[in-house]
Amino acid sequence: MEGERERLGENHPLFLTQYCLLPIRGGSGFLSSQQKAQLDGKHGRRHRPEPGKNYVAGIDLAGEAEEEEGAALRARKPRQDSTVLTVAELDIPGGERIHRQPIARIVEHYWWTGRKHADLYHQLVDILKNVWHCRRVVVDATGVGQPVSSFLKESLGSVVIPFTFTAQSKSGLGFNLLAVINSGGLKMYAGDGSEEYQQFWFEIEKAKSQYRPSQTMNFYVDPADGHDDFLMSLALVVEAARNYTPRKARGSPV
Repeated sequence: MEGERERLGENHPLFLTQYCLLPIRGGSGFLSSQQKAQLDGKHGRRHRPEPGKNYVAGIDLAGEAEEEEGAALRARKPRQDSTVLTVAELDIPGGERIHRQPIARIVEHYWWTGRKHADLYHQLVDILKNVWHCRRVVVDATGVGQPVSSFLKESLGSVVIPFTFTAQSKSGLGFNLLAVINSGGLKMYAGDGSEEYQQFWFEIEKAKSQYRPSQTMNFYVDPADGHDDFLMSLALVVEAARNYTPRKARGSPV
C-alpha cells in the first residue's frame, strides 16, 4: 500500500478507490487546488534548448475545418480547435535516484489555429529536429492525425511514437498525468504574460474528470467552455517522458 501511495500519490483516483475504498464523483474538476499548485513551476520559458539537456514533445492535433488561421480566428471563434506542441526538458535522476522517473519541465509551447496539417509538416520537423533535437515525440495519431504521425515518423524515425485515443488509452493517459503531478514530476514554466500561458491555465482550471465503474476515466474540457488542446498536449508530453533514459555514447562506462 505504501509503495502505491508513493508511486501514484495519495490523491490519485486509483489509490483512493482501490486502497482507501473511497467513492469518486464524476464530472468534478480534474485537478485539485493542491495538484494545480504542484504543477505551477518557477523556471522560465525558453525558446531554444540548453546544451547537454534532453527534450521531449507532445503534439495534439486539430481538425481542419476552417479557412482562416491564427489569433484572428481564435478571436472570432474562441472555441476553435487548435494544434498544440508542448516541449519539456527532462531532469534525469542519477546516483541513488536513478530508479526514479525524470522530472519534466515544460519550457515551450507552439500554438496553431486553422492551419492545415500539410502546411505544418515541415515546420514541425524543423522545430522537433533542428531546434529542440527532441529525443522522443508522442503525437496524436487519431483520425486525421494519422497522416501527420506517419510523416513525422518517416522524417524523424523511432523518436516519434504515434498515440491513438480510445476510451481505454485516454484513461491510462489521464491516470499517468495525475501520478506524475502528484509525485512532483511535472512543472509548468512561470507566468510570462503570453497567450499560451493564459490558455494553458484556462484549460487546467476548466478541465473535468469522469470516472467509470470499469475503473477507467475520461478527462476533458466541456465544449461549452472551450477546447482541451493544451491539456491533451500536456498529457502526451508526459507520455513521451515516461520511462525515458538517455542513450549512452559508445564506449562510455555502463
